[in-house]
Amino acid sequence: MGRLAEAPAELSTAMARYGVMAMTFWLPQTEAALAQVTLTRLPQQQTEAMIARLTQGKALPAEVHRQLVLKTDGVPLFVEELTKMVLESGLLSEREERYELTGPLPPLAIPTTLHDSLMARVDKLATVKEVLQVGATLGQEFTYNVLRAVAALDEDTLQSELSRLVEAEILYQSGFPPHDRYIFKHALIRDAAYQQMLRSKRQQVHQTIAQVLEREFPETTATQPELVAYHYTEAGLREQAIPYWQRAGRRAIERSANIEAVGHLTQGIALLKQLAETPARLQHELEFQTALGTALMVTRGFAAPAVEQTYSRVLELCQQGGEASQLFSALWGIWYFYGVRPETQKAVELARQLFTLAQRAQDSTLLMVAHRALGPILIEQGTLAQGLEQLRQGLALYNPQQHRSLALVYG
Repeated sequence: MGRLAEAPAELSTAMARYGVMAMTFWLPQTEAALAQVTLTRLPQQQTEAMIARLTQGKALPAEVHRQLVLKTDGVPLFVEELTKMVLESGLLSEREERYELTGPLPPLAIPTTLHDSLMARVDKLATVKEVLQVGATLGQEFTYNVLRAVAALDEDTLQSELSRLVEAEILYQSGFPPHDRYIFKHALIRDAAYQQMLRSKRQQVHQTIAQVLEREFPETTATQPELVAYHYTEAGLREQAIPYWQRAGRRAIERSANIEAVGHLTQGIALLKQLAETPARLQHELEFQTALGTALMVTRGFAAPAVEQTYSRVLELCQQGGEASQLFSALWGIWYFYGVRPETQKAVELARQLFTLAQRAQDSTLLMVAHRALGPILIEQGTLAQGLEQLRQGLALYNPQQHRSLALVYG
């Protein structure tokens, strides 16, 4: 076994898998033994090689593959069982070289036998279950400070129970109180502890976490608004969650984390659709959809159908009660969509609408953007002198300091 690390990836994968199967066969089939076996891990590269073998080399959809690697955490038995379950679940249709999703991807479930073994481990820690469940609600990793603020326990009791969880190899500890961090040794153990809670209790704990973050950890709230948004969402408090999803989306765009931004903004829009139609909801959706359009341009491409659909929705909302600047943003997004396809005549018409709207609003910033939109399209049509003049007029209105933030909206 000392040479396992030197073996080729496929051979070491096979040996590791055989080792787990052998232990499973020979060890007494107690829940404790199975739990111990399932904590044997493979490196990510070997996990991916094992998944590829189970799918006979056919590529899985990226999100399915990501969830398999994340959920199984390199445990060979989990890799095999969960991959087979997905292939047999009807979630995928088989093509010549790959698998495709047949519909929306639900969270991947843990196979029942493995789930039972994990639940048994949690049940044996009955006296510390509350700490375990609060930690599981916080996530795969959490800090002592946040746990202490959420859990209704005195400090001595909390530290004692955390020590028991570390000794039981449920949690890993890094650092020392009050600045230590804890991480679940296995993602599936965290899931098992979380799923044991009644839905009403989970919602209550999520609400408490969100309120504690707001009240006692303003820096975390400012830098990771998606955390507060997530906990309010899971608590069923949509109206409290929506502003945080919007902040998270905007902040992600500012950091050029546009894939994250799409996820945050889409979450917020989904929650908005569950609220009654009011002027306030309309305004919220306008802000969400406008930001989403910007993120989609970067992640999907300027000519992607999703970009047109998003900005068309912004235009529809503007006609119900948006401001001139929001209508301008919607027209600009649709202009960009047609400008790069290319459908230049439609793009010229939209650029002239931008110009008219900017003049009507008597807004020099909007006028600068309108010049920038009209100039390149005229040049593309062959009217070079007119196009260059539009660009010169736009540059004359441009102020690097004043207009720096416009890149987040207009690119």
